[in-house]
Order: sequence, then C-alpha cells, then structure tokens
Amino acid sequence: QLQLVESGGGLVQPGGSLRLSCTASGWFLDYAIGWFRQAPGKERERISCISNSGHNTVIADSVKGRFTLARDNSKHTVYLQMNRLKPEDTGVYYCAAKSRGLLRTCSEGLDDFGSWGPGTQVTVSS
Repeated sequence: QLQLVESGGGLVQPGGSLRLSCTASGWFLDYAIGWFRQAPGKERERISCISNSGHNTVIADSVKGRFTLARDNSKHTVYLQMNRLKPEDTGVYYCAAKSRGLLRTCSEGLDDFGSWGPGTQVTVSS
C-alpha cells in the first residue's frame, strides 16, 4: 500500500524559497503524483502534478514561473521547488498519488487522487 509523507514546510519571508519533498513508501513507480494546497478558509486546489516517469509536468497558472517539479524515482521522492513566494502561497501543502483512471498521467480532479499525505504547513510572512 502506497503511503506518502510531505516535508520541508516552514516560515519564509515574501520573495523567499522553499523545497518540499513528498516521499513514498510502497510501490511508487506506476503513479503520477500531484501537489495540492489548502489556504485558510479555502478549498483544496491542485497546483502541480508530475507523471510517473517525470517527463510530463503540469503547473497551475497561479504558480507558473515560480514553482517547479522534479522526481527522483530512485529515492521515491517528488520535489516541489517554490521560489519567489508570496503571502497568498500560505497554506497546508499535500501530495497524493493518482488513484483513478490512467494512473501514470496527471488529471484535474482531486477525486482522481488518493493516498494523501498528512500535509506540511507553509507560511509566507514578514
């Protein structure tokens, strides 16, 4: 059974950077992995996704040009590099594995993902 755990969150000033990690235990190689965030009082949104091979990524418009994804299958880890952070990036960040449809590719719906990690808090504030 696939289990995911996020790490790397924290408090950072506007304009700063953080790198989040999503580390998997269990069979990892067949799954696309998505990153999601939930800001206070808002619904959870998908911000990025990477295919199982790492060759294809999807980045939401709200973070495009600032956030990038990478995947190291040998370490069972997906990385979310976040640069030029803004206060509106504050929230709990989650990773999850594609669990419905074509498991190796990304899709839009939150319901297509499962094995959610517990989340890591990111706070962007001066």
